[in-house]
Amino acid sequence: MDEEARAWLPRFLTHLSVERRLSAHTDTSYRGDLQRFVAYCDRTHVRDWRSVDSQHVRMFAAAEFRRGSSPRTIQRRLSALRSFFNFLLRERALAANPAVGVQAPKARKRLPETMDVDLMTRLLEFRTDSQLSVRDKAIMELFYSSGLRLAELVGLNLGDVDRGDRTVRVLGKGSKTRVVPVGKHALEAISRWLKERAALAKSGEPALFVSARGERLGARAIQKRIAGWARHQGLGRHVHPHLFRHSFATHLLESSQDLRGVQELLGHANISTTQVYTHLDFQHLAKIYDAAHPRARRKAKA
Repeated sequence: MDEEARAWLPRFLTHLSVERRLSAHTDTSYRGDLQRFVAYCDRTHVRDWRSVDSQHVRMFAAAEFRRGSSPRTIQRRLSALRSFFNFLLRERALAANPAVGVQAPKARKRLPETMDVDLMTRLLEFRTDSQLSVRDKAIMELFYSSGLRLAELVGLNLGDVDRGDRTVRVLGKGSKTRVVPVGKHALEAISRWLKERAALAKSGEPALFVSARGERLGARAIQKRIAGWARHQGLGRHVHPHLFRHSFATHLLESSQDLRGVQELLGHANISTTQVYTHLDFQHLAKIYDAAHPRARRKAKA
């Protein structure tokens, strides 16, 4: 890039900070992204901005991918280029934006972590010899039994659990209410907790789960207690509340193959959100296939 072309970069960054009032973090990110594109132009002998076309932008994105940049990072760099070229359009230094329509590689969906049944059983089998351990057992059993989100469990009140009907009423995302089943072990743990709760809860406190001070138990406290029990049980991994929800969905889907049913229980508005668990199930089946099928086994080295 020649000096005249490079002079547009600080003008654009001033435009970002003064006119658009973007943060210093965004300014730094855009600066780095544009400098990488200038370096690419230098390697490919592009001397000015009018010489840049959509093919140059596509090849830049492909080069970044080969260098190890993630799809998310490339998306951000393309966004920076589109903004820069729009600025040049406004200043009449360009006739068209060459970055429009150029897409970054699709980001791979991150599959949710889960725990297998044996590991979950190991976590939940601890002695309940105090009020708080009884409470924590009830919390974790309910998480695994019913696939609740952390905020949903925190918001539960006494009247939300129907032990006779073996259900719990949950206020989910978008203030949508759903009723989900509660399993035998979770019901037993909740019943034991309710006996202990009576001695802890402040008068008039509606929350199902309360702290040692008798007030509604908060999300952060639940996260810390679960992580502590995972260490206590020697699991050797970080355990968080959403891990119970992922495990609930995966184990239920493996057993029932009822995607619509799992969607309803999780409270997903769109079934595509639930379908991520079918990929986990397929991974499990693929491992079984590789280990068991005679045509899949690798031959031993001679």
